Formats: sequence, C-alpha cells, structure tokens
Amino acid sequence: MDELDSYSRTVVAVAETVGPAVAALAVGDPENPRGAGSAVVVRDPAGDGAVLVTNAHVVARTRSGRATFADGTHADVRVLGADPLSDLAVLAAHPDADTPSPVTLGDAAGLRVGQLVVAVGNPFGLAGSVTAGVVSGLGRSLPTRDGSASRVVEDVIQTDAALNPGNSGGALADASGSVIGINTAVAGVGLGLAVPITTTTRDILDALRREGRVRRGYLGVVGAPAPLPVDVAARLGRARGLRVADVVAGSPAARAGLRAGDLVVSADREPVVDAQGLQRRLFAGSIGRTLPVTVLRGQAMVDVLATPTELGA
Repeated sequence: MDELDSYSRTVVAVAETVGPAVAALAVGDPENPRGAGSAVVVRDPAGDGAVLVTNAHVVARTRSGRATFADGTHADVRVLGADPLSDLAVLAAHPDADTPSPVTLGDAAGLRVGQLVVAVGNPFGLAGSVTAGVVSGLGRSLPTRDGSASRVVEDVIQTDAALNPGNSGGALADASGSVIGINTAVAGVGLGLAVPITTTTRDILDALRREGRVRRGYLGVVGAPAPLPVDVAARLGRARGLRVADVVAGSPAARAGLRAGDLVVSADREPVVDAQGLQRRLFAGSIGRTLPVTVLRGQAMVDVLATPTELGA
C-alpha cells in the first residue's frame, strides 16, 4: 500500500530532482570560509558545462568560495559576476570539480497564487533541507541598492514555504521540478521572497556569466503608478501609467524634455504601468540608443525622444 498521498509524492519527487543540485555555499578565505547561503547548479547557456546561481548579497564582495552538495561532494568556486540591483550572482566551479546535473530553469510568468512550490536550501547549515508551501503573492517588490543606485526587483514571488537564514540563493521549484525562483529574503514569519526566473532574469544571468556585470541605461526620472483618465484608459486598454514625480537636472530625461507631472504610458513602444515597466526597457541595449517615450501631458499625448546613458558611468 502506498503510504504517500499525492501531495507528498509531488514534494518527494521535486526534492529528489532539485535537491542534488543545491549546494551549501561558504565564501571568503579558502582556509577558513564562512557559511553564507545556498547556490543552485544551472546549465551554462554557452556550452555543455554548468554554472551556479546564488544571491548577490550571499557572496557580497568576496570572489571565491566552496560549494558543498547534499551527497558530501564539494567544488571550489569563483564569482564570475554579481549584480546587487537584481540580487543575483553567477559562480563557476573549478574545471576539475564533478558537479551534479543542473536543474531545469522554468518560467515564473505563468505562476498563480495558491500554486504548490518547494524550497530547497541549506538553512542554518542543514544541507538539503526541503520545505513546501504555496505561492502566497505575486507582483511583490524587493528594494535593492548598489552604492548610489537603487532599484526594485520586479514581480518578486511571495511564498509561505518556510525560509530561514542560509536559504538565500537556494531553489524555489514548481510541482514539475522546474526552478522558477531563487530564494532571496525572509520578510517575516511565514513570509519568504524569491527572485523570479523570467526572460529578464535569464538576460541578467547571461550578462554576469559573459561580462561579470550588468549594464543598464539611465534616464533620470522618479515616478509612481497613477491612474489614467477614463477615456485614455479605455483607448489604451489599461488603467495605469507612470506619473513622473521628478526629473533629475541634466539627465537624459531632462534633455529630452520630460517634465514632472507627465504620465508615461509607453517606452520603446511598449506599455508602461509602473517603474518596473520602464526599468525593463533600460538594459544594455538602450544605452546610447534613441528611446521613444510617450506621455500624457495635460490632455495631449506627447512623444519625446530620450537617449539613455550608462548607469554609473
């Protein structure tokens, strides 16, 4: 008689699929590394090898460490790149290391509130720990900062699967065993957050692997979501835009003629309903390129042409 119900069988299957590829990560001095969090083996998009993904805050400013897997094997790793503004980092294992098979990366775009998720990590140094729960919220925001630059990680996954110190950088998987998030924060009792695996996330990971950093465009606007007038909302098929609260003097936005009070409805011909919608248009490909921005100014739609500079350059 099968003593496992359907729920248990699903969690067990996910744990057996994902668990071997989730490592306890220690960083810093090779002779005396400190426990930091977790890391997940993923396929290297450039070839047949594998790299590891974790949180930027887990590696902090260190450049090397050791990943220890649930079966007791370990691999020395070096940091290829870390991006505090997305809280993601990519590690390379030593060429002679025998790392487990990589996980399958899924797509968080199709997640629904109430969906089963399984978190795998190494809380308090307890390797291969597994907790299960549901997606308890979507579209959450996680403020991050890198020096003088700040950003909001968009569409963060909220889950009630128990996360504890050491889970950061671990895997959040769906019922099929696909990893749809990288656990990043414990926001309170029964509340954990994970950076979603999306097209944007994959682009960030690829940039970190190839270049060691993520280049972003800079416009120089501060804004917040705001409702569109009823007639404009009906015409555009959406209810909100991004109200410009401030424009930084001398910034690309200021040179383009954007003004405080403008209501941004699109950038690069794509809809904008919040700050994240604008941020999505400001990766490396936007730098030095003319970026059309459409705003509602008073009763008129106005097109402005901005040329983003590189953030931090």
